[in-house]
Amino acid sequence: MTLPAHTDLDDDLAAERRHLVDSRAALGRMRGRAESLFSSASDVAGDPFAAETLGRALMRRVADLADDPTTPLFFGKLDVAETVYHIGRRHVTDDAGEPMVLDWRAPLSQSFYQASVKDPQGVAVRRRFGFVKGELTSFEDEHLDRGEELGTSSRILTAEIERPRVGPMRDIVATIQPEQDELVRADLETSICVQGAPGTGKTAVGLHRAAFLLYAHRERLRRTGVLIIGPNTAFLSYISAVLPALGEVEVKQSTVDGLISRVPVKGLDSEAAVLLKHDPRMAAVLHRALWGRLAEPTVPIMVSDGSYRWRIDTEPLRRIVDEARREDLPYAVGRDRVRARVVALLQRQSEYRTGNSPNETWLKKMAKIAAVREFLDAAWPAVTPEALVVDLLTDADLLAASAEGILTAEEQATLVWAKVPKTAKSARFSAADLLLLDEAAGLLERESSFGHVVVDEAQDLSPMQARAIARRSEHGSITLLGDLAQGTAPWAAARWQDTLEHLGKAGAAVVPLTVGFRVPDVVVALANKLLPALGVDVPEAVSLRRDGDLAMVAVHDAAEVDAAMLVEVTAALEHEGSVAVIAADASVERVRAHLRAAGLEAATPEDVDSEARVTVVPATIVKGLEYDHVVVVEPAEIVAAEPRGLHRLYVVLTRAVSGLSVVHAEPLPSPL
Repeated sequence: MTLPAHTDLDDDLAAERRHLVDSRAALGRMRGRAESLFSSASDVAGDPFAAETLGRALMRRVADLADDPTTPLFFGKLDVAETVYHIGRRHVTDDAGEPMVLDWRAPLSQSFYQASVKDPQGVAVRRRFGFVKGELTSFEDEHLDRGEELGTSSRILTAEIERPRVGPMRDIVATIQPEQDELVRADLETSICVQGAPGTGKTAVGLHRAAFLLYAHRERLRRTGVLIIGPNTAFLSYISAVLPALGEVEVKQSTVDGLISRVPVKGLDSEAAVLLKHDPRMAAVLHRALWGRLAEPTVPIMVSDGSYRWRIDTEPLRRIVDEARREDLPYAVGRDRVRARVVALLQRQSEYRTGNSPNETWLKKMAKIAAVREFLDAAWPAVTPEALVVDLLTDADLLAASAEGILTAEEQATLVWAKVPKTAKSARFSAADLLLLDEAAGLLERESSFGHVVVDEAQDLSPMQARAIARRSEHGSITLLGDLAQGTAPWAAARWQDTLEHLGKAGAAVVPLTVGFRVPDVVVALANKLLPALGVDVPEAVSLRRDGDLAMVAVHDAAEVDAAMLVEVTAALEHEGSVAVIAADASVERVRAHLRAAGLEAATPEDVDSEARVTVVPATIVKGLEYDHVVVVEPAEIVAAEPRGLHRLYVVLTRAVSGLSVVHAEPLPSPL
């Protein structure tokens, strides 16, 4: 690293601070102009529709230009061909339209992340800025043209990666590493699966790829949309601030359950029924149940039309049904196609006999006439997703016919409802039934497809959940993020290739990220002891951080556990950052009560706006979250609470980014 002389350093720092002030002022003027245009949109546009369209576009522009004074507008600078470019979170121009800050996603900005001594990409000097609450405090220069490169030994880069945090996840635009940048900037047409060990930034890569694609393909993705899928609402709350901080406010976020929610969940399933309903064989059963409704026409269509009578015999009707069936259309689309072709035959007869082409009113009348309706209801009956699923789960004979050779008799008995609802609308559907309803809906109609879908914690997707996502990304690409070692669902994947096939992206590359930047080495080493017992083939994580703390606190009996936990929490609060107490779900209320009795306010994972530094987190929803200091209560309880308890413990132990304390009275699981 080369530092200027003391006076030059002061002058440079002062100049950079002036540029920051000037850039914020320019951004304020850009926002002011957008607000002025927004307020006059109705006057500028020629009609109400144009005014509304222009207004929405300007409203998005105003939101894009929002400024957060606690976040630096730029974090780096490039000296390229004797021209300097400041690199930041969004594009800022002066009043003449000249760039003051380049968006981190701009093509030129890629050199900030990728340039090196071996491949300087025309960069003479790369500068990184240090900030404290939005105030520019320092900088570092790398003279690539002189062979000087800091890499991950950069003091500013390291400080930003390790900076303690409280509240939701923040962006990592200032610290993106070259291997992460390559994934972020992958082409829109490319689907990628990232196998990321804990702390490698896989979630950040997925979110920043979404932001990059929205920048590079703005109009296309504004039409088709970008979808972020997370494992639970706590996770979505945690990541909710990242994309808005990057100027992207029009991205849909959802869990899989939220995505497929067609009806209220009122029913409960046995564990065996849940497993079956997540099994991909159910897709074949539903397909057979639906298409088994078709029947061969046996009665000709006779239509009276004033003084004329039209007739379509059974043979042409059979041909129409068979042709539509072979076209492999969604069921409801096929039914409409059959109706249209029947009306076309009637139209041809009318034109031949009368010499005139029937008008639109006549065609609509023929489509609804009783003889045509009766033929359709017999040969290609109408059905809703709810009716199809209810029929299948309440009619043992239908289920047996549809599941022959697919499900055993015992499995079929597991699925049949004990009580038959009066109507499909009154049925008490379970959470797993939503998957069947979504599969049925996909058989009936084509689902709208997003331009890009990011799926995080994807190792826990069941095949049926993956199929639901596939229907929403049929014509788009996917970024799949996860860690097979963190699979805790009963159907958790053992190979990424299986999940990719269910998603319809079998050709996607699987890219491993193994270098951790957030989780300290001492924590990673502890968690890695569990890997041989997890039954998955993933490389061990490694960490660049050597600054973490690990405390294994053993007490004599269960009565002492909460007191020991309180001691560890109190010690953690003496340091900066967030503190999480993670326990088996059944112990969460007891832990929270003990903290409350000691005068400590404890938030829940959903309370992202809470000012409380301590959060009590059930082990089952901690996936994807991270905290500076973590206190784990009774690992043995966490392991015993579910069949894949060791996988859950692996997740729990790797949530700490500064210090980890493990408090226990029961013996630790044998791998530890």
